[in-house]
Amino acid sequence: MRIGVGSGNPVKRRAVELAFGSAERLTVESVPVSSGVSEQPTGHAETISGAENRAAAVLNASAYDLAVGLEGGVARFSGADGLFLIMWAVVSDGSRTGRGAGPSLELPTDIAARVDDGEELGPVMDDALDTTGIARRGGAAGALTDERVDRAEALATAVAGAAGPFVSELY
Repeated sequence: MRIGVGSGNPVKRRAVELAFGSAERLTVESVPVSSGVSEQPTGHAETISGAENRAAAVLNASAYDLAVGLEGGVARFSGADGLFLIMWAVVSDGSRTGRGAGPSLELPTDIAARVDDGEELGPVMDDALDTTGIARRGGAAGALTDERVDRAEALATAVAGAAGPFVSELY
């Protein structure tokens, strides 16, 4: 099976490998594509749309058995104060599509305020941690939990949920 991941980020590729396992005939390839949404997706609808766009772009780029789009964003939840990091995955074969979400983590107030003011979460986290490229490593999820949440594993949970129509007869 050949799977295309709509991103050049090695963490996202690893997440797909974790979700689908290490089958002998499994090939997972990174396919850098545009999400078609803002650099900092806000809300579930925009974040899901970014994941859908990435999966569709992968299918348009080459002949893959499955295409995976992963998108991180920020959103608010009814009944909970604060701004949350969210993650969504889409798995598609061109005719069927599955969607799944990863864990949601509340952002610290000062970081949430900067994101609310229009900054992108990745660079805000880099600034807060005095580092660069956090999004290509442990991400905000790792930093916010002292690495108790591994970003690749969190994204793999979203991918596994989105893979439901392709691995379960219940669909």
